[in-house]
Amino acid sequence: MLNRHARALFTRIFTPLAHALLRAGISPDVVTFVGTAGVSASALILFPLGQLFWGVVAITLFVFSDVLDGVMARLTDRKGRWGGFLDSTLDRVQDDAIFLGLGLWFYGGGHDAGIGSLAVVCILLGNLVSYARAKAESLGYEANVGIAERAERLVSVLVVAGLCGLGLPTPFLFWTLAVLAVASGVTVVQRVIAVRSQARAESGSA
Repeated sequence: MLNRHARALFTRIFTPLAHALLRAGISPDVVTFVGTAGVSASALILFPLGQLFWGVVAITLFVFSDVLDGVMARLTDRKGRWGGFLDSTLDRVQDDAIFLGLGLWFYGGGHDAGIGSLAVVCILLGNLVSYARAKAESLGYEANVGIAERAERLVSVLVVAGLCGLGLPTPFLFWTLAVLAVASGVTVVQRVIAVRSQARAESGSA
């Protein structure tokens, strides 16, 4: 939902910058790699040091590269399968780095193994959510359903983690991660059901 409503707004905002980067000879792929490196480094360096607020600030700045490279690709008419594959793969790297960084802090200096464990669970289930859709689409099925889309997961955890860095009690982050884990699990089930229904319909019409 956030993806659909925010993309048009951010496209208008980032179009001038996209034009400037393209004129400078910078490709969308370079922006994708830089954004992923920035998000991953911010999460895996600042979060384990306990700098939750500044980690979120840094991650947020680099996350916008995900919109920027898409705008650049559309401006250059480079919306092929390679770009989609690269974006999807590096999105997983970013997501895993964010939750892993949180897990490292709370397993260590944050002294809360419950939050650390939930962060690891969110990594596993988040990857399963993405895999279920990718595998379904590779087999010719539609699996774009579920209540835990990537944007919602990232916005939720980053907002709460940033507020915890400013003094919000950490149980808020615990319950946020717990809700995200449940929502991700439900999304996987929804996608399995969707594919099963399509497979049954396909075999019935054969």
